[in-house]
Amino acid sequence: MLLDFDIRSCSRRCSETERALQPGDVYFSVLEEQTTGLERLDYSVEAWQGPPEECVGWWRSRIPGKEGGKPKLAPTEVMLNLFAALAKRPEDQEFRYLLSLLLLRRRILRRDDAKQNEEGREVLELYCKRRDEKFEVVVAEPDAKQAKLVQQRMIDLLYGDGELTTSASTKVANTKVGSN
Repeated sequence: MLLDFDIRSCSRRCSETERALQPGDVYFSVLEEQTTGLERLDYSVEAWQGPPEECVGWWRSRIPGKEGGKPKLAPTEVMLNLFAALAKRPEDQEFRYLLSLLLLRRRILRRDDAKQNEEGREVLELYCKRRDEKFEVVVAEPDAKQAKLVQQRMIDLLYGDGELTTSASTKVANTKVGSN
């Protein structure tokens, strides 16, 4: 079930060495698919040996200094890899739907059409020019309680505390895609 989908935000601690990451430290985040779900692991530069082969995605970031900094969104390729991986997890369809809205809003995906599936639910047909790939996403709007949980998990999973090499933050809340 979607509510069992538990991914933490940056731990500010190296997963390998357990060393606390300090303001200004560069670190690497990795998304890995485990039998229990997706897991985010953070590594210090010293412990980083490259991304695991089976990871969904990875990116480099920096712990913000005392002056703070706006959270940055994970790189586009990481979000697309996550989006594709979630297609195999029907229990996460609300999360995947909201991620598709984020990708639509950032113009990474384009809506081509919509149709009804066998159960009578609306399915969006999306296209990614970057990958020359088509996707289908069930419109699965979470109820108010689930929306907060899914949105928080999205923030924990895809937003870092500091600077990334790419991207800027974007809000997903209150975005809807209806039928033509």
